[in-house]
Amino acid sequence: MTSANDKNKDKSIDSSQAENKAAEKQNSLLSGIIERATKSGLGRKKLNPSAVESAVAKNMAEIHNNPTKLRLAFLGGGSFGTAMANLAARNGCDTTLWVRNKRTVKAMAKTQTNKKYLPGYKLDDRLKYSHDLQAAVKDTDIIFIAVPGLAFRETLKSIAPFISGQSIVSLTKGMEKDTFALMSDIIKDELPEVNFGVMSGPNLAIEIMKNMPSATVIASDSEPLRHAVQAALHSAFFRVFASDDVRGVELGGALKNIYAIAMGMAAAYEVGENTKAMILTRGLAEMSRFGVHAGANPLTFLGLSGVGDLYATCSSELSRNYRIGNMLGRGMTIDAAVKKLGQTAEGVNTIQQVHEKATKEGIYMPITHALHAVIYEDKAALGVALHLMEAGFRSDVEFVMEHDHSNASLTAQMQTASSNAKNAKNAKNKKADGDNK
Repeated sequence: MTSANDKNKDKSIDSSQAENKAAEKQNSLLSGIIERATKSGLGRKKLNPSAVESAVAKNMAEIHNNPTKLRLAFLGGGSFGTAMANLAARNGCDTTLWVRNKRTVKAMAKTQTNKKYLPGYKLDDRLKYSHDLQAAVKDTDIIFIAVPGLAFRETLKSIAPFISGQSIVSLTKGMEKDTFALMSDIIKDELPEVNFGVMSGPNLAIEIMKNMPSATVIASDSEPLRHAVQAALHSAFFRVFASDDVRGVELGGALKNIYAIAMGMAAAYEVGENTKAMILTRGLAEMSRFGVHAGANPLTFLGLSGVGDLYATCSSELSRNYRIGNMLGRGMTIDAAVKKLGQTAEGVNTIQQVHEKATKEGIYMPITHALHAVIYEDKAALGVALHLMEAGFRSDVEFVMEHDHSNASLTAQMQTASSNAKNAKNAKNKKADGDNK
């Protein structure tokens, strides 16, 4: 018979083993981060892995206990970059917002506002500003990059000489022109040794500045980085959820811009709620289909970075891509619409990239192809829409029912019905000809 003391002893052993396993897992995580951080191809001085591991472990513990210890740099003074920097400063983090233009930096520091992108919204007094890139990123813990996709690679090249172990988090949604590279791909190209993550979600900057309840997703292979971003940005009005599906979260943020343009065009034609619901749900189907082809988890598209971001972007006039689509639907050219917007609408480039990729690899993306035909091939929007309604049959929910089977069955039924109608018409014509003789 086992005594109570023996049972307690067994529990103690089990507990000790569990703690050892947890410690081994944490050390393995940190070792992986350190290994990447010390494999620098930029000619920098190599760091002592054991010393860095000890420092990282200590820093992560301090971050969990006191997130105000975090030193953050936000690169890009657009609406979203500014809103996130303001949120971090308000949480007590040592936060610097970098903007390229020196005059703009002086104006922001003096007025504590971003007059161009967030006029009328007071920024936190603790937020610092800089036009000196080296000074902004040096000795920081995390660098958040919120520049337009066209400038993303250039920005990484510019900060490369100043990287000494900082982590990178992309706030940019989109794809690089002509390469189909997502921002995480560019990070791996330019800074292969850096620990990184991507952030995406239904994050309209003005609503965040108004303290309207909002949420986002930080995706990274690094658990410590996910925790650090949550510590930096999580607040009473802004929740930060975690994911390890970097590809899925990033694709959700990029692809939804396509369907925001479609929804803006549809709104210009004053379509009904049925049509809007159809565009949104079929857009989600296209996103998940494309994402799975690229190696993403389809369930990611049911979360904040998928359907959440899609809904917000497709139903708000605050969305840049929605406004571009609305102008296109009212007869403006793409060049005129982009010029009038005065800001970057990532969906314009994304349509081209995804259209080419889907065509080349045989991914079924009818809405994307239709938008490409209207915007870049000068096809009539109404004719393209009618063709879209007539084209093909699909099962309703992706990955639930096989498309090939459902398509073949429905197509056979339609062909049979069409053939019967044609035979009946021919028989009627023959009878009429016989009666006329």
